[in-house]
Amino acid sequence: MNIALVTCETLAQYAAPNVDDEDNLLTRHLRAQGHHVEPRIWSNSAVDWLSYDAVVLKSPWDYFDRVQEFYAWLDRLDALGVRLLNPVATVRWNADKKYLLDMQQAGVRIVPTHWLTKDTVFDAESVFAALGTERLVVKPAVSGGAKNTFDLTLPEALRRAPELTELLRHEDFLAQPFQPEIQTEGEWSLIYLGGEFSHCVLKTPKAGDFRVQHYLGGRIEPQEAPTHLRATADQIVRDFAKNCLYARVDGVDANGELLLMELELIEPFLYLASDEHSLTRYSQALARMSAD
Repeated sequence: MNIALVTCETLAQYAAPNVDDEDNLLTRHLRAQGHHVEPRIWSNSAVDWLSYDAVVLKSPWDYFDRVQEFYAWLDRLDALGVRLLNPVATVRWNADKKYLLDMQQAGVRIVPTHWLTKDTVFDAESVFAALGTERLVVKPAVSGGAKNTFDLTLPEALRRAPELTELLRHEDFLAQPFQPEIQTEGEWSLIYLGGEFSHCVLKTPKAGDFRVQHYLGGRIEPQEAPTHLRATADQIVRDFAKNCLYARVDGVDANGELLLMELELIEPFLYLASDEHSLTRYSQALARMSAD
């Protein structure tokens, strides 16, 4: 196949020295299978997307900094009839964390969330009261990589309220209780390829931090997926990641149940290097979906 692996023009800005180069790992594997693979920047208007047999989103890591432009690109692909993996409609839905509301209404257990609307004032006391917590995580509704993410006690939130109010002038945010399981056990990521479970990792933050991203010092350990978490994640992927080449279900084990933090369907790191069979599963899923 002739494959476009979609990336961004500022990849180095979003990467870090301790990030495995998953794009190159995947490219080498697909080329070894006989495919022609080219990295293509999503925002480059000169790319002829119709010239490819498969257009695969991999690392458009700047989309959340240019989300309206990204939406316009998705609309262009849709108008041209380009088949994007993952599908355009799914990607658009997944770009704004309000998708969690849809999932909650469908019965998925998510981290309790208080939505902070653009152009409103950040009222620390009312947010803490609404969530019944002593520690709060605040982040944009469209974001990635822990951008503009805050871990706050009430005194800290009161002190930083003007800063958060200024950020709310530009976009929606959400607030959630800090999940202590992240520091005591870690955050689970279950990765699916072609709708089928592939592999699992457990992510833990460095000492004194709450962010589990590996480029921020978090630790990644391959693990067997706990049966009870796997069952819930399987159902989530069946219900919300239809026709997706890849999906990553992120959550914590809260009293024996998966508490969903994110369903990642746009540009997640897939930890392909953590499982010896993951690249084969990826290429097989891509071949199946391209043949449909």
